[in-house]
Amino acid sequence: MNAAALIAFGRSVQKAFGTSAGIWYALFQASQFHVIYYASRTLPNMFALIFSKYCIEHRESDANIAQGNLALRSTLIATTAPWHAAKGYRLSLYLLTIAGIVFRSELAILVYTLTIYLFATKSVSITKVIIPAGLGGLVIGLLCTVPLDSFMWQSFPLWPEWVAFYYNTIQGHSADWGVSPWHYYFVNALPRLLLNPATYLLCIPVAVMNFATRQRSLDLLVPSLAFVALYSFLPHKEWRFIIYVIPAFTGVAAAGASWIWNRRAKSIIYAVLSLALVASVLVSFAASTAILALSSLNYPGGTALHILHHKFEHPAHPHFNVYFDNLACQTGVTRFLESHRGAQTILDVLESQDMHSKRVWTYEKTEDPSAVLDPMFWASFDYVLAERPDKVIGSWAVAHVVYGFGGVRILKPGQKSGSAVEDVYKGNYAVVAPKHWTDKIAERWNTAERVLRQKVLRGYWVEVKMEPKIHILVNQYAI
Repeated sequence: MNAAALIAFGRSVQKAFGTSAGIWYALFQASQFHVIYYASRTLPNMFALIFSKYCIEHRESDANIAQGNLALRSTLIATTAPWHAAKGYRLSLYLLTIAGIVFRSELAILVYTLTIYLFATKSVSITKVIIPAGLGGLVIGLLCTVPLDSFMWQSFPLWPEWVAFYYNTIQGHSADWGVSPWHYYFVNALPRLLLNPATYLLCIPVAVMNFATRQRSLDLLVPSLAFVALYSFLPHKEWRFIIYVIPAFTGVAAAGASWIWNRRAKSIIYAVLSLALVASVLVSFAASTAILALSSLNYPGGTALHILHHKFEHPAHPHFNVYFDNLACQTGVTRFLESHRGAQTILDVLESQDMHSKRVWTYEKTEDPSAVLDPMFWASFDYVLAERPDKVIGSWAVAHVVYGFGGVRILKPGQKSGSAVEDVYKGNYAVVAPKHWTDKIAERWNTAERVLRQKVLRGYWVEVKMEPKIHILVNQYAI
């Protein structure tokens, strides 16, 4: 759904700024990391991103672009079809309101900045556009979320986004998750999300300064920047809270890149800048690929569960109980990886092993203090996936250790790099786990260090640290 929304928004950029801009938008967007990587996640932010993308495509005559993604698209369509302007604006606000009520309450700020901007610059009717969109979105959104969530949580009436907004914003508990300075989004999050420095250092300024693209660019930028500025007053900050404006910034950057590219034959300056833009996209793709590889190392919990299911030589027992600790659940253990008796999904049908028909697995992840301090609680498990084995009560053996990403550091001359990752626990539990692709890359990286570090780089090197994250523990009495 997010892919369809991004493609649709790209087509709107093409309609508003030209074919070249549409191509540059596709290149810039595809070479970013965070939007593409997280677009398939079942996070509320990613569902809200869908709505916020389509909204901008319906905005006003030939002077605009706007906000948000189903919402972004609506505004852009209004830009290129002025006779549909009122409908486009109304649809933008309507979709953003629904997304804010159902998925993410911070979109209320985006609705506010977009509404104020439209009212101030486009003379949008309060009675014909703003109020109908707001009331319609409010009613539809509440009808979607309150009955379903009240049933799921067995508490009526329940509006989850209001509960979260009241707790985090009104009561101020968001600060419990960490505090960042006001400028964090502008100096850290936005550059990281856009990734390519050329987009915000060169292309966006060019789009704003160029008369032909200025108004549409401002129509897109002003509400987005106002949203980020207002949201910056909330102490706790995360990049995912402002991801909705990234397609908007990328669309404006594409307009600036297109303006430069179309003039590459007219001046040596434009030719050099065009080459720089091409190079920046290639570097961004390379950086995204490297970040993707590193990000794959952040899920040792999921890796550990996969190894437990498919690489362990289990005793001939019909039933196994497994416990997951907090870190395992945070780093990849999901219901999608669980194994049960019989084929329950298409993935089970395609599974080459016949383990589904022979074993029953049950899983537990409670953090109830009264339970985790009870020795009898732990005695009921055959396996435990834990960050700290010393926290697990009873007689347990570490059968396997899964390593995860531990950071990157620059080694100076004289500093030694860490030793190759090895399983530090040896036991009688057979684990048939072939080398992971990361192990092969690590071996080549170590070879490159021996060849290049002293002779070429004068003792400097970049080290990717791997740390033990999840221990697979075996109950010595149960197995």
